[in-house]
Amino acid sequence: MSVYTSQKQGCDETGDGSSSKPYKTALKALLSISGDEAVTIYVDNQGDDSGDKPFVEISASQKKKQMKLYQAEVRKGKAREQKEAEDAQRREEVLQEASKISISEDQSLEKAVEIKLRDCTEYRDKRIKAYGWVHNLRRQGKSIMFIVLRDGTGYLQCVLSDKLCQTVDAIQLQTEATVIVYGIISKVPEGQHAPGGHELICDYWEVVGHSPGGGIESVVTEKSDVDLQLRQKHLVIRWDEHSKVLKLRSAITFCFRQHYFDSGYVEVTPPTLVKTQCEGGSTLFSFDYFGEQAYLTQSSQLYLETVLPSIGDTFCMAQSYRAEKAKTRRHLSEFTHVEAECPFITFEGLLERLEDLVCGVCERILKSPYKDMLLEVNPDFKVPKRPFKRMLYSDAIQWLKDHDIKNEETGEFYEFGEDIPEAPERKMTDAINEPIFLCKFPAGIKAFYMLRSADDDRLTDSVDLLMPNVGEIIGGSMREYRLDVLMEGYKREEIDPTPYYWYTDQRKFGTSKSGGYGLGLERFLTWMLNKPHIRDVCLYPRFRERIDP
Repeated sequence: MSVYTSQKQGCDETGDGSSSKPYKTALKALLSISGDEAVTIYVDNQGDDSGDKPFVEISASQKKKQMKLYQAEVRKGKAREQKEAEDAQRREEVLQEASKISISEDQSLEKAVEIKLRDCTEYRDKRIKAYGWVHNLRRQGKSIMFIVLRDGTGYLQCVLSDKLCQTVDAIQLQTEATVIVYGIISKVPEGQHAPGGHELICDYWEVVGHSPGGGIESVVTEKSDVDLQLRQKHLVIRWDEHSKVLKLRSAITFCFRQHYFDSGYVEVTPPTLVKTQCEGGSTLFSFDYFGEQAYLTQSSQLYLETVLPSIGDTFCMAQSYRAEKAKTRRHLSEFTHVEAECPFITFEGLLERLEDLVCGVCERILKSPYKDMLLEVNPDFKVPKRPFKRMLYSDAIQWLKDHDIKNEETGEFYEFGEDIPEAPERKMTDAINEPIFLCKFPAGIKAFYMLRSADDDRLTDSVDLLMPNVGEIIGGSMREYRLDVLMEGYKREEIDPTPYYWYTDQRKFGTSKSGGYGLGLERFLTWMLNKPHIRDVCLYPRFRERIDP
């Protein structure tokens, strides 16, 4: 029998001791096998640079040292067990005494008004009833207990006294338990502090559901491994910072819709189960659709273009999917795509609309009730200055040369016609440190539907909006409106035009110049909230090797 450890890739919390999921420490390995010296422990092979033999058997001196640590841990464990047994005995005695105490609502009191905690201020000096989760808990002797309650809309400090904090439920109460509280909301005494400046003097309460000892921290903490935090995200999102992000995401999404509606756009809901590709076959998720091959959409752009003749400027906010194997801090397999299409627009007009969108959403959130929350999360946030810097793709290639930034794989400078990867693009954007409209990409690295530039047929009227600390958050272009050129595009990209008949028909039945773009909501939020990783702004992020919860 063998057990594996790795300081490089192991984890004591999520590992199982196998070579594919090793523990991090030898101490954890010994604890898992109860110190059985017959079991072989393997550690990182420090002398193997090739990776052919990643593990070697632990040395005798290492094992001896770890055994001493293990034996010390066993002694500590026995002492803990003894103390826990004594504590359990005392707790059982306390619970037996508490079981003799019962409480009930005083029916002579005025009927309580059920409220949300966001409305506490207007119900001061009135008897209320509120539901919530125990956010914080502090016991002060046997006769006073303070609970900070939250319900997602706000917080309320509750004061329980005498019998109210001596029942079995009170003794067993832990953070994250759900309760109902009754009582009168009063302003806190001078010199004391509480959320909202008030507290509930409780006259009755009930437990809806208890929580394990230690609450969430018994499962996951802010110091836990990232993978564990992601697996326990359903609990992590109860933390203050994460709940703020979810609320801000909702508010910012609303600001996007406000911007579009106030600008005369019409929202549509395109399908996400599709038969055609939009951004290239290498990033498509395919599936069987009743015996027919289909895909999860990469973009709703082509569908948005079809509604231009009937409703004009249009937008959608829908899920898109990219099967990229990249696992970077800005990539997701599933993301919220904010897309818009506009008929009868020029390229410069498209850039101005992008400025209006980004700055308009920022201005709206700073005028909303969520301004203070945004500045708590990102104190340095400011609306970007207009106009944004315009930069040609060819100038970006030259900038990389001037700053000695090369292709890490080849060691050569990037040349015209090559795609600029994320890393050098980020270096350039962070160095310039302002929003950049990177414009006029070569046709060879862009999609078949992008319009060629009138002044240079090698280029497209295309744009990426790059933001400091994040990189690209928007990609857009003018759309090819000429039927013959569009058909050449299908042929060039080796795309069968047959399933695109509905898109091609837009060029047959009254074609028009148009432009549009796609904005990755999560990337926008990562920039706006100044988060280090795109997963930090998602409810349940989806990327390579992450499909739960």
